[in-house]
Amino acid sequence: MYKSVFGKTQKELMPRLTKLKEYYAGMDTTEESRMTLGEWLTKWLEEYKAPMIRESTAARYRHMINNHIIPNLGSKIITQVATQDIQKMYNKLKRSGRMEKHKVHGHELSNSMVRAIHMMLHEALDGAVREGLIPVNPTEGTTIPKLGRQEKTVLLQSQIETFLTHIEGDEVWYDFFYTDLMTGMRRGEICGLKWTDFDAKHGKLHVQRTIRYQHGQPVIGETKTSEGNRVILLPRSVCNLLCERQKTALTEWIFPKPTYPELPLDPGTAYAQLKRLLKEAGLPDIRFHDLRHTFATHAASNGVDPKTLAGILGHTKASFTLDTYTHVTTDMQRNASGIVGNYITDIFGKELKPWGRSEAPPVADEATEKEWQQQGEFRSESEKGDYVATGKTTKG
Repeated sequence: MYKSVFGKTQKELMPRLTKLKEYYAGMDTTEESRMTLGEWLTKWLEEYKAPMIRESTAARYRHMINNHIIPNLGSKIITQVATQDIQKMYNKLKRSGRMEKHKVHGHELSNSMVRAIHMMLHEALDGAVREGLIPVNPTEGTTIPKLGRQEKTVLLQSQIETFLTHIEGDEVWYDFFYTDLMTGMRRGEICGLKWTDFDAKHGKLHVQRTIRYQHGQPVIGETKTSEGNRVILLPRSVCNLLCERQKTALTEWIFPKPTYPELPLDPGTAYAQLKRLLKEAGLPDIRFHDLRHTFATHAASNGVDPKTLAGILGHTKASFTLDTYTHVTTDMQRNASGIVGNYITDIFGKELKPWGRSEAPPVADEATEKEWQQQGEFRSESEKGDYVATGKTTKG
């Protein structure tokens, strides 16, 4: 039997070679030793990994296994999978692994996707080593594409104005996208909001669940991280908007499905509507997640400190927030003043009145008014503009 082992240096190679010799010296021919790579990956995912991870993550792993690994190496006996086999697969995936042709990249798979496949396969084959199916992990010694820094798109103030003006008369989507632009919530989080999460008296919103749809039915899940379970102090305009919306609510969901209001809004529908509305408004074709990036960037460029911003977005570390979500442009540096709550106010020169409402804002208690003023929300007593949302993590 022939088996290759690889290493970048002789010092790295020799222990692997010794381990390989020891393994084959005591090798048996049990049914498990003849398991294919595809069979092991399926077993590893369903029996070992899936019970420990979110269903959405498990679904992503299944996609990578079924659509990228099994078509290339799935039928190969796991003991015969060599490092060069995996390297050839990575090279092929990078070159032509995208199933649907991309308008820019064609069938080339992104570096980040190849790296994600590698990380999952490496973990699965580590499990095979622990189970005694293979002596060494053949993903060791492979070369994967470098992960370059991806330039994210952020809507400028003028583009935010154009977008909100374009959708101002849309009874379904204005409230939804205005709220998201002013809070930076993930689309699964904003779709999962219930009226019981909204504290109108104190102007707060509890983010504590996510929504995704599977086979046409909503699946309620936890937030992405424990820090994602958080309480946000809302901008005054968002609080006003939700108070008005609550008066005519017919369901427990703040943003219900338009055709079936007893169900929460489908995040996929929200994504498709964003694309449609951006195109109609003549704006850049951005992802839904770029609305979160837009919020974070404007907040940071207008003086919101990193720790507070991390709390609003539900991140563990402020450094991650700054590295991942903020991109300060020359225009923002030139116009930075005040806090994020005023950036939309400055666009229109007045406090935004969603839907043209002129009703007085909800009356907050004394403690809440003091908290708002401590946040620096009011530029003057006569001009009560938006204020920055502040995040507070809720444990448990």
